[in-house]
Amino acid sequence: MFGYIVRRLVAGMLVAVAVSMVVFAIFFYGPNDPALAYCPESRCTPQRLDNIRHSMGLDRPAPKQYVEYMSGYVKGRHIQSGGISMDCSWPCMGVSFKYRVPVFPYLRDKLPATMSVAVGGAICFLVLGLSTGVFAARKRGTPADKAIVSTSLFINAIPFYLLLLLAYLYLVQALGIFPATGYFSPASEGLLKYVGGMLLPWLMIGIGFATQYARFSRGSMVDTLNEDFVRTARAKGLSEKRVVLKHGLRAAIVPIVTIFGLDFAGLLAGTVFTEKIFGIQGLGLAALDAVQRTDLPIISATVLIGATLIIVANIVVDVLYSVIDPRVRLT
Repeated sequence: MFGYIVRRLVAGMLVAVAVSMVVFAIFFYGPNDPALAYCPESRCTPQRLDNIRHSMGLDRPAPKQYVEYMSGYVKGRHIQSGGISMDCSWPCMGVSFKYRVPVFPYLRDKLPATMSVAVGGAICFLVLGLSTGVFAARKRGTPADKAIVSTSLFINAIPFYLLLLLAYLYLVQALGIFPATGYFSPASEGLLKYVGGMLLPWLMIGIGFATQYARFSRGSMVDTLNEDFVRTARAKGLSEKRVVLKHGLRAAIVPIVTIFGLDFAGLLAGTVFTEKIFGIQGLGLAALDAVQRTDLPIISATVLIGATLIIVANIVVDVLYSVIDPRVRLT
């Protein structure tokens, strides 16, 4: 297993490097000039635009800029750009074109908000999805089963951003059922205010994602409950609860682990719609702001963080396969 993990880590690093190259290529050879964002139209002469490009370091060859930027991930480097001269310690992700601050501390401060959204939302949709899916599988063909499947299909047909927007407009703004949303540090603002600000985002992520987990877990449980080892367990006189939870669910949960790992990594990389609508200052909102302002260092950092999280999630999922299902062997 150790050799397998090492090979996957090496392959993951190569994928991350390839992603970083694509981001840089799109930035440098795309139609947008980041210097134009900092040059007022009324005073944007060609000379002024060239000076801005020089101050941002954009007049240097793209390969040289890429090598200098990526070297900061493995060691510190000195940054001379935009009138700023500073020593950037490891891991150095560059300096924001817009805010003129190191990217790593800027994104690190936003990580707790995104972590809160991801962990709370993942718990909600995993509990809701698995419980309803298992229940529907046990009641297969009954009105309860049909109601769960129909409801999940209906909710899944609604665009996720629209579901979030309607929840915010009606449950927060119009009816005031939920307090003002947002991330409030539990250390400084208190646990009650923290939970109050995150409760609605957690629930909406749970409802939005739980629909696919309910369908997947239902289908997987239906197939598993018809397997020979389940019939053998029942023939031995085991209780139905033990048969379903210990024998059936353990085998049925293997495909669920795959989509959960990728969904959770995606939430950690930044929930753009959730953070934008509910006013949560996290990685997703930072990435959206960077795209609007053509802020290459922040864009590159958020893309690489997202790619790394997805790569790690894939490796963790593969390892969990061998833990959950003894038939799986990693070679």
